[in-house]
Amino acid sequence: MSKVDFTGRVAIVTGAGVGLGRSHALGLAARGAKVVVNDLGASRDGSGGSSNAAQSVVDEIRANGGHAIANGANVADAAQVQAMADEAIAEFGQVDILVNNAGILRDKTFAKMTLEDFQLVMDVHLMGSVNCTHALWRHMVEREYGRIVFTTSASGMYGNFGQSNYGAAKSAMLGLMNVLHQEGNRKGIRVNMLAPTAATRMTEELLPPAVLPLLKPETITPGLLCLVAEDAPAKMILGAGGGCFAETKIYETRGVAFGDDELDADSVMARMAEIRDPEGQTEMPGAFDQTNKYIQMAAKLRGISLDQKDQ
Repeated sequence: MSKVDFTGRVAIVTGAGVGLGRSHALGLAARGAKVVVNDLGASRDGSGGSSNAAQSVVDEIRANGGHAIANGANVADAAQVQAMADEAIAEFGQVDILVNNAGILRDKTFAKMTLEDFQLVMDVHLMGSVNCTHALWRHMVEREYGRIVFTTSASGMYGNFGQSNYGAAKSAMLGLMNVLHQEGNRKGIRVNMLAPTAATRMTEELLPPAVLPLLKPETITPGLLCLVAEDAPAKMILGAGGGCFAETKIYETRGVAFGDDELDADSVMARMAEIRDPEGQTEMPGAFDQTNKYIQMAAKLRGISLDQKDQ
């Protein structure tokens, strides 16, 4: 079994001043990576700002013999993010790993939420991840090496009351990962998602006090390190919490094909249970795999033979 080792690698971890980001930065540094510790130093709702948190993590890494620099860029500001990427490359010569972890919360029911609060959470979580990834993408393509992680959430995949903004931003990571996997995998760039359940300043008020010791950020980081390792998987959603790990996948049921004479809403509704039947469900590698599936089903029902070029 090969050992996970980041000697000679350079990583940027956003939101790394506290919580999960701090744990990830320390974990990378402990295994040899040079780390850019990014943190705006804002409060949980995104207000304020201070470089103290990031510098504290840098000091801890350096005290343990590692190499790190602090950066206070706001991930929602593309110009600041580009400057951070340029600084990292100037300081260390390259960037191999990007961990998109920065985030804020502005929880309210959708009826009470302002569009400003919705947009701000999208700007930090989704556009923050886009900004950081875009700033490094060409660099990674040119070097034909990159490891990128987007931080998603069960709120995005399964829903959580009062988090429509957060859930929307986190679920958007799925589409971003899938497309970047297709565009980057041939260039040695592996893109994955981490879905953590941890007791951090963003979640500790939402969790029962008795479970907080079980869900320390340090129980998540071993999984994160695997997602950015030399032998990392690709296009994986890794669920993690309390030292437990699982893979989340999206499947499509086998489905039902309707002939032209029965293709109406009443027929579809009548067979809804059959449409939703999970037996025989499969994973779709890409968007056109679904398209081809429907073409095959529709053609077979109508007795149409397709040439390979038509599929």
